[in-house]
Amino acid sequence: MDYMVRATAADAQIRAFAATTRETAEAARAFHNTSPVATAALGRLLTAGTMMGPMMKGEDDVLTLQIRGSGPIGGLTVTADSKGNVKGYALHPDVLIHARPDGKLDVGGALGIGVLSVIRDLGLKEPYVGQCELKTGEIGDDLTYYFATSEQIPSSVGLGVLMNGNNTVRQAGGFIIQLMPFAPDDVVDRLEKKLEKVTSVTAMLDAGMTPERILEELLGEFGLEIEERVPVRYHCDCSRQRVERVLLSIGRKDLQEMIDDGKPIEVNCHFCDKKYVFDAGELKELLAQAARKK
Repeated sequence: MDYMVRATAADAQIRAFAATTRETAEAARAFHNTSPVATAALGRLLTAGTMMGPMMKGEDDVLTLQIRGSGPIGGLTVTADSKGNVKGYALHPDVLIHARPDGKLDVGGALGIGVLSVIRDLGLKEPYVGQCELKTGEIGDDLTYYFATSEQIPSSVGLGVLMNGNNTVRQAGGFIIQLMPFAPDDVVDRLEKKLEKVTSVTAMLDAGMTPERILEELLGEFGLEIEERVPVRYHCDCSRQRVERVLLSIGRKDLQEMIDDGKPIEVNCHFCDKKYVFDAGELKELLAQAARKK
């Protein structure tokens, strides 16, 4: 079962998150029929979402992670809530590119040059939006850079997806380790030396290490305290009602044109590929309901 743990260390001078997300990444691959490099890219961003979503406090808070790049994948979008639910999609899920010289999937090459946006909808009038340019396109490095520049939180983000020979997901997961503003220099130096030795998140997971064990490996000497364990899953909350609201938002004129056309329209959910069909009569009723509410 996929889950995420939240922890502190060094008397709360360090906060940390770690997750195992194989089932989540595999669900996304199955929904979108992604190529191996798109699976790796989307799986990494979904993993980040499972750890960053619970950083928010509110029940209804929504986090959106969005990457737009010049590479052939075009971009990625992931949304997460504070309860461990996450969903996402790639703009071009079937992209195929050569592996890197070291044999690993070239996520950076697939994304190219671009921008990472972190959007937090906390129920206020305007959502909080932070942005940074992509540093490597490998996503973990880019989020490390984002936390440092946009939120002024020194962080280390490790994300990984390991594929099987048949292109299903073998392992997926990651960690986020952050230094609080009052962390003394000796803690910073010791942590940096520890993190320099980390080679691969997926190698640790493939060796049977749990999120707790990964954090113990990285932060055990700092007095690690596991505070919370949250189940995570790929979950799309689309519904016919939500699609109706989207249709109404396009405006009465455009909706009337669809009705006059007389043909059914089909709306596809980006996140789970579910199809919603509305015939002219249903669109007419939708328009009538909107008029009655005014």
